[in-house]
Amino acid sequence: MKHIETIAIHGSMKAHDKPNDTVVPGIEVSTIYEHRNGSYQEGDDKYIRLSNPNRQQLENVIAELEHGSHCAVFASGMAAISSVFQTIEPGSHVMVAKDVYFGTRKLMWEFGEKWGLEVEFVDMTDLDAVEGSLKDNTNFVWLETPSNPRLLITDVKAVSKLVKSKGAVVAVDNTWPTPYNMRPLELGADISVHSTTKYLGGHSDILGGAVITNDTTLFEKVRLIQRVQGAVPSPRDAWLLSRSIRSFPYRMRAHNENARKVAEFLSNHSKVKDVFYPGLESHKGHEIAKSQMDDFGGMISFLIDGGAKNAVEIVGRSKLIIAATSLGGIESIWEHRKSSEGPDSPSPENLIRLSVGLEHPDDIIADIEQALA
Repeated sequence: MKHIETIAIHGSMKAHDKPNDTVVPGIEVSTIYEHRNGSYQEGDDKYIRLSNPNRQQLENVIAELEHGSHCAVFASGMAAISSVFQTIEPGSHVMVAKDVYFGTRKLMWEFGEKWGLEVEFVDMTDLDAVEGSLKDNTNFVWLETPSNPRLLITDVKAVSKLVKSKGAVVAVDNTWPTPYNMRPLELGADISVHSTTKYLGGHSDILGGAVITNDTTLFEKVRLIQRVQGAVPSPRDAWLLSRSIRSFPYRMRAHNENARKVAEFLSNHSKVKDVFYPGLESHKGHEIAKSQMDDFGGMISFLIDGGAKNAVEIVGRSKLIIAATSLGGIESIWEHRKSSEGPDSPSPENLIRLSVGLEHPDDIIADIEQALA
């Protein structure tokens, strides 16, 4: 098995199968393909919604990064998540992590019942709670670890073993850890999902999503949704994302290192009540995170000693860190999460979510220090 740095570079470039060929793939913008011998032949490209060389290359490299057999990429992370939930049979009981990305929560609020799903939000960090929530018709479990925004840690191996013994499919949103830090398929999950907008893209300029699995039957369902519903990335976006992936492992190394330093600083600050970062030994899920992750990622959430007004003021005082919604870019950004999610948000009033970028950690810390002061 090649190392992740090698996969990221060579899996997203051309194979050396022709002499004097270009090394970097071009952008294939054609929406149509000529039929050989006057008619479509099985295995040919037919129409851009169904396949495209840039998209195929992107799918191949993401599958290899995740140690998966199959990958389908989408025009957004939410399109990828939606495709997975649409594979579930109507009438199924679906368990979703209680602390979960608000977009996933809203998807279930708005569409779960329409799709015929019985959705239950469960504390996935508590194996007894997971077992107690299992029903005869539990067919699907959705995990996030570290979760968004509280960075709770779920034992993917333990939950997967428990629920798969009952016949349920396990999907993990691996956007925050990324395959640099965690590979859910190796831990027993059936599906790994990404918003490729975040760390895989890494520059806050490409929208995308991906679904990876080793299960051919599951993948055929996802691929059908991808091709029929058509939420696919453009050739240019697929090409840009492949290019970004070449530097992804080295970016993640710096995200990890910077976040660790920032988390240690925050944990010792008098105006910070609590820090949610699994790399800290004080984090409740530290030991489980250490057992299933190679490192702890670039995301931190923390509670300030005050209310919503204080948190918003702190975010507004930053001079280097950008106040914005999203994460995983080379630039540091933070936000008062509850304001971003809206009035239905379960996030604490005094929580700030921070995506630690690639600036020098001393500069990031200095900006946080002056904002807190």
